[in-house]
Amino acid sequence: MLTDAYPTTLYPFRFRRLAPDNIVAVSETGDHIFLNDSTLSDLVHRFANFSAPQIAELKSKFFLGPPGGTPGLRRLISSRIAAKHETVLSGPSLHIIVPTLQCAHSCRYCQVSRALDDEGHTMSMDDLDAACDTIFESRAQALTVEFQGGDPLLRFDLIRHAIERIQTRNIGEQRHLRFVVTSTLHQLTEEMCQFFKAHKVYLSTSIDGPEELHNRNRPLPGKDGYERTLKGMSLARRIIGVDAVAALVTVTRNSLEYAETIVDQYVDLKLHDIFLRPLSNYGFAVKNAHALSYSHAEFAAFYAQAFERVIYWNRQGYPLREVGASIALNKVLSTHDGGYVDLQSPSGAGLAAIVYNYDGFIYPSDEARMLAEMGDFGLRLGKIGQPLAQVLKSPVQRDLIQASLGRYVPGCDECAYRTYCGPDPVNTYGRFGTTRAPIYLTDHCQRQMWLFDYLFQKLHGEDEDFLNLAFEWAKPNGG
Repeated sequence: MLTDAYPTTLYPFRFRRLAPDNIVAVSETGDHIFLNDSTLSDLVHRFANFSAPQIAELKSKFFLGPPGGTPGLRRLISSRIAAKHETVLSGPSLHIIVPTLQCAHSCRYCQVSRALDDEGHTMSMDDLDAACDTIFESRAQALTVEFQGGDPLLRFDLIRHAIERIQTRNIGEQRHLRFVVTSTLHQLTEEMCQFFKAHKVYLSTSIDGPEELHNRNRPLPGKDGYERTLKGMSLARRIIGVDAVAALVTVTRNSLEYAETIVDQYVDLKLHDIFLRPLSNYGFAVKNAHALSYSHAEFAAFYAQAFERVIYWNRQGYPLREVGASIALNKVLSTHDGGYVDLQSPSGAGLAAIVYNYDGFIYPSDEARMLAEMGDFGLRLGKIGQPLAQVLKSPVQRDLIQASLGRYVPGCDECAYRTYCGPDPVNTYGRFGTTRAPIYLTDHCQRQMWLFDYLFQKLHGEDEDFLNLAFEWAKPNGG
């Protein structure tokens, strides 16, 4: 029990009810505790009656402390809070280059309205060189350069040129570089693999589940998309290495009945990461929404079933990580933020990630350039070749920052998960035509609120094996 010799006061916190008599409370530093109605009341009104171990825990998680805090404690709290925002304060670290919009697929859910021809849909060499040089104007020491499309392997010559130019420039810059190519892998050759191995390039692809489902979601005239992707994956693994390729899932209405089968397919393919992504409201996905979309409740049921299957395989000794949960758990359990763009406040769009598009313009995120493909250019930041500092001071970027400061956004300001999350102004703009629609109406808010609720319930109720897995996933590099 506390005495007057050690004055202690209650520090600000927010809380959320997960179930009857099950409450999670989150301090300003992002530390959390589980309470019931009685202990919540005691914390607010009678915390002096807590036991010494309870008081120690509450102090260690910054729910209690000396009035006003000591200088050392104030610095500690400030540094803990700053660590949650480090990735949006050190300059863009993810640089996405879109060398071409060409792609042979006509995926019904595609976020990009892809092109079948090269004319007018490929980046000029001058813009490519300017984009490569602009990357180094960021203050970030660790730089990821990701090539997207369309399918960028259709213009491997541009990928080769960009990587060689960036690495030559980096001899003097001495940054930590990471290269990723996102592709169907259908055009992958031994020559490409040898180049990627020499330059430590990772590959990312899409595998939506078993062959029939994958080919239905990602049709080709030959109906062999799945077979060709696996052939490319096999080639990359043989030449580059067993961990050369990562994959992700886009969940359509067709996917809902395959929750466990999709997870099992990733195990069969000896993949150790699975990213269960919902549909996005861009490109062909909008045109085909009537056939592909589903309610939030339907996706939540699918995700929960698939997640339990992921846990099952881990308990069988097969390491498999669900990337979305890993990102959220990093926010909750780690003091070092992994830097996922969509969960930053202010938004990582532009501040942490930036896109150099084939059309010669710069966008704050992949979704923003997708809106441009749909005819809405309202989120353009500037032209490739402009100084990065000028681009990041543009009116569009300023608006994205202001609209994503959760502390000042109604609905976010009092949310228990504000420390872990933030508004997604690009997503909001895409749906409502403004960056400032009511947050509770956005898909982003509903989806992330549900995910944090779900994971906190599991953290509160699961056994030690799950907690160990959660802390492993929570590491900034994903475990």
